Amino acid sequence: MRLAGKTACLLFLFLFVLISPLYAEPLSEPQPSPEDEESPPVNGLFFFEELFIFDDVFSFDEPPMGEESLLNEEPFPSEETSPGEETPLAEETPPGEETILAEETFPEPQPSPEGEGSPLVHQPSPEGEGSPLEPQPSLTTPEWPDEDSLLADDAFFFEAPPLIFEVPTFEIRSFDAIFPNISGIQRIMAMNHEGYKNSFVKDESPALIPNPDLGIDLLGRIMKKNPSHLIEALAVVPYSERDLDLLDIYNALGRIEAIKDYPVSINGNNFFVFTESTRIESARNRKAIPDPLPSVTLPFSETMFLRLKEVNFGNLFIRGDISISMYGITYSITNFTDVRYFLVPIMRAERFITIIYLEPVKEGILIYSMTGFYMPGFIADRVNLTPNINRRIEIFINWITDGLRKQENAAATDTPQ
Repeated sequence: MRLAGKTACLLFLFLFVLISPLYAEPLSEPQPSPEDEESPPVNGLFFFEELFIFDDVFSFDEPPMGEESLLNEEPFPSEETSPGEETPLAEETPPGEETILAEETFPEPQPSPEGEGSPLVHQPSPEGEGSPLEPQPSLTTPEWPDEDSLLADDAFFFEAPPLIFEVPTFEIRSFDAIFPNISGIQRIMAMNHEGYKNSFVKDESPALIPNPDLGIDLLGRIMKKNPSHLIEALAVVPYSERDLDLLDIYNALGRIEAIKDYPVSINGNNFFVFTESTRIESARNRKAIPDPLPSVTLPFSETMFLRLKEVNFGNLFIRGDISISMYGITYSITNFTDVRYFLVPIMRAERFITIIYLEPVKEGILIYSMTGFYMPGFIADRVNLTPNINRRIEIFINWITDGLRKQENAAATDTPQ
């Protein structure tokens, strides 16, 4: 029984081998020529070629950048087709039947006016020019003009209108425009050489309130230090020889060594509060350095360090910050070390600040300052520092005023006759 089964299987395999080649050949298949012996059989691969084309149609891989589309590629990139030889796909497609590739990828070919060929396959010209692998240009391909035509065409060029920048006109403000609500008495005192000064504590309101639209808010900056006592001052230095500008103010603030030369009057007697005044290199290196020469340019900002030797408090180490705006200069003075009275610290570092705002106005150079300092209650009850600080503010105003006068005299001397 087992032998009979094996014999039947062998007989079936033998008959399958004999019969299968007969069904693999088409009825109308021509005999291959000797030149075509090297090419692979067409009929045996037709079913696999159909699968290969079907796989390409539904492939989601994007072609690499720079490659042509499937419209300009041969059906089988891996096989080389000699000139004049049709592809296996064209041989095996029955008349009137479209392949999957034609249904999914290629549009229906339109016959040429002469009725020959397809727009996707290049037909060689009668003269023999062109390559059989070169695709014909598509009707939808845009024809770009060459570079010479672009350069010669005036429509591709335009002349940009010239850029015009209008510089805003700068007008000097008046004293009344900065302090519109000042009283007549305060104005007269501000025009005096001693200026107007007022002292108040943190719970009280200042007497001098500049125009809020101008952004001159010294009080807000002072209150960030949380002071216990405040002093405000206002003075106007009238012009003498000529009108002064911001560069004159900056150079007047640079004469630090001259601060010690200005006394205060006490009971009709001149009293020099500062015995030394000099610049130092930095907060850590306290070596004295001389004042620089008058500047010919105006910086946006500057920081300097000073040492003022006071008769009562000894050495005062000060940091001066200068910032320049469109209309004026702001000069901020802060102690970066403790202030001592007979070796007893009475004011911590960064607890004393004076901000001086200077602006050229129509009436002269406006000097508006605000001073704030903090003192504990038990020290403030025993030591009244307000008169002492008022005298020192007076020294600074006199020092700035005299520096402005020197700027006027220096400019008048340098003016050619």
